[in-house]
Amino acid sequence: MKLNSFYTDTGIEVPAITTMQMREVDRIAIEETGPNLFQMMENAGRSLSLSAIEMLGQQWRKATVVVLAGTGGNGGGGICAARHLANHGVNVRLGIVNPDRLGEVASFQRKIFRATSGKEVVLAELLNEHADLIIDAIIGYSLQSAPRGKPLELIQWANETKGPVLALDVPSGIDSTTGNAPGSYVKVQRTMTLALPKTGLLPERTGDLFLADIGIPQMVYQRIGVQFASLFDNRYSVPLSVHHL
Repeated sequence: MKLNSFYTDTGIEVPAITTMQMREVDRIAIEETGPNLFQMMENAGRSLSLSAIEMLGQQWRKATVVVLAGTGGNGGGGICAARHLANHGVNVRLGIVNPDRLGEVASFQRKIFRATSGKEVVLAELLNEHADLIIDAIIGYSLQSAPRGKPLELIQWANETKGPVLALDVPSGIDSTTGNAPGSYVKVQRTMTLALPKTGLLPERTGDLFLADIGIPQMVYQRIGVQFASLFDNRYSVPLSVHHL
């Protein structure tokens, strides 16, 4: 596996972590130190919505954004972004892989979204949707095997639509540790990864790469043996460049 070195736009080197390490970061934060899952999801979703508006440019108010959401934390972040975009007047369509299987926090995000002007749609309705931007929040770092079923259908739809795609954390279908794709994966123009970059975020898979601060304290990273000082300065997301080692 090729190793990557990540740098911010101000030249600060950023440590990369594996999927297992990121799971442990989430566990420590949720079970011991905070922030809790809702707080992290809210931070991720807000940063994702701002990145979407940036990608859309001056016409963002007239744009149609289709958000594709899975049932886990990644999907919850996508649903949160859908709500923020709808609150700001964007025409939002939300497609959830399986609404009946959403986790507790993601389900609460859906409840809030349903109070906005955004519209929840099923896959058959997506086939007729025009998308100025697609947000991929289907799988994230929880990939275990080649996508199949509804997640695969949404991945295929996103690729066939050929609109620009913004991925949350990791493009769906990509192993966040190795960068390998065991099956189909979403082809994206931009990825907003969370907390720290993952070792498998290869530039040929991620498009333009950004890192978002989701509020995790430095102590959590120290617990997993990663030395990490704040690199965001006065921002909540920073662009990253990638160099092969």
